[in-house]
Amino acid sequence: MKILYAAPLEAGSSAVLRALALERLGHELIRVNTDDYLLTGPALLRKIAFRLMAGPHVERLNRDLLALAAEHRPDVFWADKVLELKPGTLDRMRALGIASLSYMIDNFFGPRRDPGWRLYAQDIPHFDLHVTQRDVNIPEYLAAGARDVIKIQTAYEPTLHFPPPPGWSDADRTREVSFVGTPYDERAAFLTRLGEAGLPVTISGESRAWRRALSPKAYTRLYAGEPLYDAKYREAIWRSKINLSFLTHSNRDEFTHKSFEIAGAGGFLLAERTQGHIDRFREGEEAVFFSDLEECVVHIRRYLPDEAARARIAAAGHARAERDGYHNDRQMALVVERLSTILPPVQAAAGYSKGKGQPS
Repeated sequence: MKILYAAPLEAGSSAVLRALALERLGHELIRVNTDDYLLTGPALLRKIAFRLMAGPHVERLNRDLLALAAEHRPDVFWADKVLELKPGTLDRMRALGIASLSYMIDNFFGPRRDPGWRLYAQDIPHFDLHVTQRDVNIPEYLAAGARDVIKIQTAYEPTLHFPPPPGWSDADRTREVSFVGTPYDERAAFLTRLGEAGLPVTISGESRAWRRALSPKAYTRLYAGEPLYDAKYREAIWRSKINLSFLTHSNRDEFTHKSFEIAGAGGFLLAERTQGHIDRFREGEEAVFFSDLEECVVHIRRYLPDEAARARIAAAGHARAERDGYHNDRQMALVVERLSTILPPVQAAAGYSKGKGQPS
């Protein structure tokens, strides 16, 4: 397929990794970096424009996408975490025989009520396919008028998240109990209490967010440095004896991206116990789970001194993730399989001429 792919494509974006997987699967991508359309100017005006999802940046993005669609005649318009689309833009693409897809990791229907969803709420009936990572979202999308919905899982990137070189051991691991990420929900309080229990916790992430979330004492004790992306993130997993993984409960998540990345990179995974995790890793054999702080403390004290057990579980977790397709190639292939059933009727409705590759 030829895909017009709009997404935030700056360093560290998971959308970049999904694009790479689509190209490995043989598809041609015309990339549009939506980060190039971010509004500049005073902070207050940017906040208002984001809440209203209106302004010259919105107009420019929609205009440019339609121009690229007319120029390249893609089969599919793929919007990865794009909130600035107008319903009329999607309708005009459909009139050209271009199927449209929204890949949305965040939960529009969740309790968090983030700003910026105004246009997306209008867009839901206009996309040909919505991609979500939650069972609970499927009936919600359909009730909101969605034409079709598919659930896949977030995934690791096999060219980036792979195990350490042979011979890697605790002699190479400088992080004991490690978390790399953001202080959503109650993570800061949880990690603070782990530190207060005398456990050697290390946090990496955006400094302003963690400085706000942690007390000055906890920040000084636990915080190790700025966000880690790509190879630096993988190496942080390698250099950690125990890798913690938390769900974003305010998104009603069943599992988390980080769990698959840790397993893909051959790390020892200690994650929240959920049905989504239990369905994907054998507990105590391929990963270790906790339901509360006390159980997490017990597991850390059990496994921190036991390198052999950690190595065995990490290797089994990586093998499971690889075997069962917890990587971008498999998950993107599932989306493309569904697209292959949607595209023919979209093209037929537009009077698409297969020989010319455009409406007849």
